[in-house]
Amino acid sequence: MTKLRLAIVGAGPAGIYAADILLKAERNFEVSIDLFDHLPAPYGLVRYGVAPDHPRIKGIITALRDVLDRGDIRVFGNVRFGIDITLDDLKKHYNAVIFATGAVHDADLDIPGIDLDGSYGAARFVSWFDGHPDVPRTWPLDARKVAVIGNGNVALDVARMLAKHADDLLSTEIPVNVYEGLKASPVTDVHVFGRRGPTSVKFTPLELRELGDLPDVDIVLYDEDFEYDAAARDAVSSNKQVFVIDKVLNKWRERPAGTASRRLHLHFFAKPLEIVDDGTGRVGGIRYERTTPDGQGGVVGTGEIRELPIQAVYRAVGYFGSPLPGVPFDKKRGVIPNREGQVLWKGDPSFGSKGANTQMYGVYATGWIKRGPVGLIGHTKSDAMETVRHLINDLGNWWRPESPSEQSILDLLDARGVHYTNLDGWHRLDQHELALGSDVGRIRVKVVPRDEMVEISRAER
Repeated sequence: MTKLRLAIVGAGPAGIYAADILLKAERNFEVSIDLFDHLPAPYGLVRYGVAPDHPRIKGIITALRDVLDRGDIRVFGNVRFGIDITLDDLKKHYNAVIFATGAVHDADLDIPGIDLDGSYGAARFVSWFDGHPDVPRTWPLDARKVAVIGNGNVALDVARMLAKHADDLLSTEIPVNVYEGLKASPVTDVHVFGRRGPTSVKFTPLELRELGDLPDVDIVLYDEDFEYDAAARDAVSSNKQVFVIDKVLNKWRERPAGTASRRLHLHFFAKPLEIVDDGTGRVGGIRYERTTPDGQGGVVGTGEIRELPIQAVYRAVGYFGSPLPGVPFDKKRGVIPNREGQVLWKGDPSFGSKGANTQMYGVYATGWIKRGPVGLIGHTKSDAMETVRHLINDLGNWWRPESPSEQSILDLLDARGVHYTNLDGWHRLDQHELALGSDVGRIRVKVVPRDEMVEISRAER
């Protein structure tokens, strides 16, 4: 019987779901899957890209753990694609590869002053408070007034983590260094800016509701943002999610003025124009234009310019994928060019020339590196199903590897001195983090340094 030796690069939800779907799919061949990730621990953005106070994340991790713990997928952590293994290596040992590397970098925001000292990308901040091993252990939390640009879930995550008191995060798995950093923060006001109105936001009702439950944090709204046009009123009446968001916001508007020590302001119809220099090369303010509905669900500028003093700004305007050595990359969209998960190649490494797309046989993509940073877990599953369907149908065009044995990739990594981790190693690290939490009355305390994660996983300490 034909056997598929499959490599999946990326051990987040997209990669794990793709492996699970393939193993459960109807097929006439055997399957052997190796899952690679550059991090020592699995789960990708579920572990390192979502605020730790989200209760639903535990359920997602449980589902992913159940897939890996079946034992029919091998996991190789701390393996860097393009350095420890290459595309040529994969062709020698596997019949195909699925890239599920996600989108982990901040999208650009092209306005003056965005590069000033005190201006940060939200994705990097999220990586810091989630204990990502590849970001600095400290974060400059010295601003009293902060701006967050964006009206999506990440923007609300960042705003909530900045405004929330550190002691209220002790029930989560935040690392010790993150707790200490947030505990020392002098922040009093966090301002969230979105250029559209309340009925056009990109965050979900669940994310929004979490803001209203922050102890000693007042939510500040502005009446001028709730003068709806016909298109906005129609959105409220026709879209259940918009209806709920509108209901929550208007309920907050009815609250009496608060006396909390911190305030979280939501500014709608506010288009950021410039980050203002304080005269020393640091962030000193944000200049924005007041917008107004255009009657068709969009907005136009009014010409009214406002300025607000701030000392730090976080842009949360989207994520962007990273190019992979030897794999085509769309520099404008930040994705691997593909047709329903089948990677496409034009023959030009820059992928900028015109011409008919041709399939790069044996190479597939799924998740955010395939479709861009949009959609939730449900989208990730359906996305993986589409890619896996094409992988199965492409049987006649798979690679024919020189050395397809399961031992051969182990020999290669060992010969190169790669300190890879495996599923047993993740279980050791998992138990270690749970024990650290138990010692201080918490559920878990994350281990942050990469070398420490690897040593614990490999039972070297």
